[in-house]
Amino acid sequence: MKKIYLSDSGPKVSEAIYGFYRWTEEELSATKMESIINLCLELGINTFDHADTYGGYQCEEVFGKAIANKSIKREDLVLFTKCGEKIPHPSKPDIRVRHYDTSSEHIIKSLDNSLKNLRTDYIDVFLLNNLDPISDLESTALTLQKLKESGKIKNIGVVNFSVFQHQLLSSYLKSPIVTNHIELNLLNTTALDNGQIDYIKQKYMRPLATAPLAEGKIADSTDRVPLWVRAKLEELSPKYNADIESIAVAWLVKLGALPLIGTTDEKRIRNIANAFSIDLDRQDWYSLYNIAKG
Repeated sequence: MKKIYLSDSGPKVSEAIYGFYRWTEEELSATKMESIINLCLELGINTFDHADTYGGYQCEEVFGKAIANKSIKREDLVLFTKCGEKIPHPSKPDIRVRHYDTSSEHIIKSLDNSLKNLRTDYIDVFLLNNLDPISDLESTALTLQKLKESGKIKNIGVVNFSVFQHQLLSSYLKSPIVTNHIELNLLNTTALDNGQIDYIKQKYMRPLATAPLAEGKIADSTDRVPLWVRAKLEELSPKYNADIESIAVAWLVKLGALPLIGTTDEKRIRNIANAFSIDLDRQDWYSLYNIAKG
């Protein structure tokens, strides 16, 4: 798998990125983590996306231990992590309700904890997980800028920001935002209609598409639109000699998007990786888009 620039000022990343956003505390184990890391590295995926909350606030630590046991250089990995979302958990009795916090205090505390758990001195891309409307945005931006200047973070990113939110934070920052994680797949094309994709491209960034297979619904759902989309993918499958899931991700790749893998299913991970060998015909791309739009 090739390594490409995330943006005109961001780092080089693998064409597909593995994220732990769907990992639960119940399924988190050192054995499973080791297996997923090994598979990703085998496929050429060297970019991993974390958050302080994933896996019941434990995913980063398990990943850090797994990587520490490998003979892999830190500089050969690209690590993302994020903060801002707080989720109630027995280990966090002070969190009574799910909410956002992008205060300076929380950003610094969360980052230092992530650095410790991931066993690294720096994060390649540090992201704000949604915009907190009641934090002091000037303080938030100043904190991110200082952390970048200190070397603890190399780049700044955001998650699920609208165009206006993206513009708002950018107006307070000296450094560019290098990525915006958005949900994008054949069952959710909202980002093509609300300007997110256009603005991301205007800023010379590549969209990061979370849930590229719509959490398995493209292959498994019996709802009306997924059935229509699946029928078209099955029609195209012989033409491209590829699994329908690979074609679904190739549809995203044609947009210039980078799929953010969330599944732990080995077959699905391989299907996503295989998408990069497919050059989807323009009319096939639009036939899928038209069906996805209903």
